[in-house]
Amino acid sequence: MIEMMPKWFAVLTSLGALSLLPADQAALQQVQTVYLMPMGYGLDQYLANRLTAEGVFKVVTDPSRADAVLTDQIGIGFERRLEELIPREAPAPAAAAEGAPAKSDEEKTKDSDAALSDRLKKGNQLPPSSFSRGKGNVFLVNVKTRGVVWSLYERPKKILPDELDRTSGRIVTRLKKDLSGKP
Repeated sequence: MIEMMPKWFAVLTSLGALSLLPADQAALQQVQTVYLMPMGYGLDQYLANRLTAEGVFKVVTDPSRADAVLTDQIGIGFERRLEELIPREAPAPAAAAEGAPAKSDEEKTKDSDAALSDRLKKGNQLPPSSFSRGKGNVFLVNVKTRGVVWSLYERPKKILPDELDRTSGRIVTRLKKDLSGKP
């Protein structure tokens, strides 16, 4: 019986992970319009072409009209640039500390995001980030929640135009597959 516990634990863990997939897919399926941040080697241009041609998302040139942003980097630099392009709405007035109900995880996240936004605006020192332009990583970030709703590593073999176009094709194919929910 003791030898069976790790197998059961693995099965339960797998089932738990699978239960998260519909929520992630729902977040991905809510994206209709996307703004592309400049990417290494001009990959954003090839992605814009493929996304538009294949009708996956409507590509917008005004970031304030986007549901999500497609980028090849995340971290402090990305957050600063996103805040410049699409400022967050002002936080709601805080409830009185006494007698106020406990904050949900979503409210705590909003509070910490607002604090980060304030530090970005004031130019205060931020902690160093290990993130940088990750040659081959692509992230789809929800502009309202600032959460990554989809990501993929697909590095071009060469930086020639034809190879960048093929790479963008593989990225869009995978995105379409993930949007459809088919394994």
